[in-house]
Amino acid sequence: MTAPAITDHGGDNPVPDLPLHDLAGFTHRWVDADGVRLHAVEGGRPDGPAVVLLAGFPQTWWAWRKVMPALADRFHVIAIDLPGQGHSERPDGSYDTHTVAAKVHAAVNALGVPTYWLVAHDIGAWVAFSLALTYESRLRGVALLDAGIPGITLPDAIPTDPEKAWKTWHFAFHLVPDLPETLLTGREREYVDWFLKVKTFSPDTFDDTEIEQYAMSLAADGGLRAALAYYRDAAESARKNHEALERQHLTLPVLGISSSHGSIPDMAASIGPWADNATGVVVPNAGHFIPDEQPDAVAAALTDFIAGSD
Repeated sequence: MTAPAITDHGGDNPVPDLPLHDLAGFTHRWVDADGVRLHAVEGGRPDGPAVVLLAGFPQTWWAWRKVMPALADRFHVIAIDLPGQGHSERPDGSYDTHTVAAKVHAAVNALGVPTYWLVAHDIGAWVAFSLALTYESRLRGVALLDAGIPGITLPDAIPTDPEKAWKTWHFAFHLVPDLPETLLTGREREYVDWFLKVKTFSPDTFDDTEIEQYAMSLAADGGLRAALAYYRDAAESARKNHEALERQHLTLPVLGISSSHGSIPDMAASIGPWADNATGVVVPNAGHFIPDEQPDAVAAALTDFIAGSD
């Protein structure tokens, strides 16, 4: 069997018009992951335990830029852009989380990593949960940060109380055919700005450069379509999650990371019915974007989780 191709230069970048940002000590890689070209950023200790990081909406791998250096002394750190995200290919077809999980796992295989810890936020956590259900034997543990996972922790109804609705209103909006594209095309920066400022504990967490960076990724060819597709395929993700959970629950270590001002008050409790070994931490002084807001606390929680599970 021929090994998937790996490159570490921009010539194979499927989104060449999107500026590529470097992180000291880390290398950009592109891998052929089950027919889709995915972007990974790799560094740290090659002989250390592998930690794979997945980001959510409306971000890219750059969401982990403050956490990655803190993990690099002890771990082999790999941040992967999901299909449709950042510098990964934006394919047509299904974006249900089991389909995407297979591609993410294929990317990790292509990088030569046999077993790994999986850490994921927001939509990345949707993918991580589904990946764990299918590839549990290849995972050493999973950490999930502040995410309403389809069929698991995602509420069935959007609240109408204004004090709560602002956290989840976009789930319904993103499901509407065509209208989000009509309203958001050309206004991606304004949309990203709202999410990154309103859903953080401190509105100045993100500067203008970072907001522009994420907006450019969303606006790049196919980016908005792909981002919306995760929500539009959420019902299929939930159905496949339920099918998998009828066969088995998760037995590997699971860490739920919540925050004082996030969307899911207790990730561990919400995941607990489907995971036999779930523990949780709550990060203070943080909103939804915990890795950006409290990177040291996230790195410490992950280090303790891995050390305790080993």
